[in-house]
Amino acid sequence: METYQAKEFSRVGISAEFVQDNQAGSVQAGTIRGLHFQKAPHAQAKLVRVLSGAIFDVAVDVRQGSPTFGQWVGVQLDAEAGEQILVPRGFAHGYCTLADRTTVAYKCDNLYCREAEGGIHYADPTLAIAWPVPPENAIVSDKDRALPRLAEIANAMPQAMPT
Repeated sequence: METYQAKEFSRVGISAEFVQDNQAGSVQAGTIRGLHFQKAPHAQAKLVRVLSGAIFDVAVDVRQGSPTFGQWVGVQLDAEAGEQILVPRGFAHGYCTLADRTTVAYKCDNLYCREAEGGIHYADPTLAIAWPVPPENAIVSDKDRALPRLAEIANAMPQAMPT
């Protein structure tokens, strides 16, 4: 399976130059990771796919001044079907595993920078994300459980930028 080819992506309007590949594994279904982003000027677009298992993948617009600020989209991705999603710069990203032993891979168009880490709490009531697992049953890292709500970080977000 060909999962990335610059010429074909460019043909459909995706001009990201990927510079880093990441992979994350989760042992149990119901694991939520995110919602994570990198603050400008270290913002990242991510091309996400599932190597094993399945996920419910979520992207949230965190571009201050964007007409869709705070809105989210979610799609199911699974290894068997081979779907991918491009999460643009200026969007927080997260997912919930739908199967045990799920592995997710993603390409990034900018290098990771610890000082630019940002995130939003996965169960922020203003986002009202329809996770496939009740928040009280979700398996979430302590770091992700401590992330702030969107309202707490809204003024610190960059202005809307091209995606």
